[in-house]
Amino acid sequence: MRLVLADDAVLLREGLVRLLTEQGHEVVAVVGDGPALLAAEATHVPDLSIVDVRMPPTHTDEGLRAAVAIRARRPGAPVLVLSQYVEVSYADNLLADRRGGVGYLLKDRVADVASFADALARVAAGGTVLDPEVVAQLLVRRRAHDRLSRLSPREREVLALMAEGRSNTAIARALVVSDGAVEKHVGSIFTKLDLPPDEDLNRRVLAVLAFLQG
Repeated sequence: MRLVLADDAVLLREGLVRLLTEQGHEVVAVVGDGPALLAAEATHVPDLSIVDVRMPPTHTDEGLRAAVAIRARRPGAPVLVLSQYVEVSYADNLLADRRGGVGYLLKDRVADVASFADALARVAAGGTVLDPEVVAQLLVRRRAHDRLSRLSPREREVLALMAEGRSNTAIARALVVSDGAVEKHVGSIFTKLDLPPDEDLNRRVLAVLAFLQG
């Protein structure tokens, strides 16, 4: 395959170029930032782009934004994103167009040469490859969202105020209802979020975490 590689870490970049070349691929361009990636992809129209999430100048999400831009410009363009850490929002953005031809792997997985080679082939063929850790965290996020969908609009209001750190009395004042009404809403929230009484766990904290994850 003809590949474009985007990563600002020189040692990793050189190691990947050597690995890919030994596997019979042609690395047509090697770049270290988002704009250079966009230019290289437009010039070479590779079979696959391998992209680091964090690159100069801000080292936040330049690589991901460039990957999304590539797929907006050339729908279905195969992109394999490599990241040091699991960043679920990035995976969500990459998968949003539902076209396939995308991958999100932790850099540690590159050490498993056979699996990495298989991931390259599957993404280039239009498949989707996600790191097991990414899948696990996406499932957690989806479950939290599904549970939140059970809440009524008023219960969502109560939970949002709980997330601000307000007590039941403060929530009652904000919503102009009685303390008893708030207590009933809080009890219903715990039930709908599958949070039974537990001496070792703070259900209020767990409810807020579910709200933030969703």
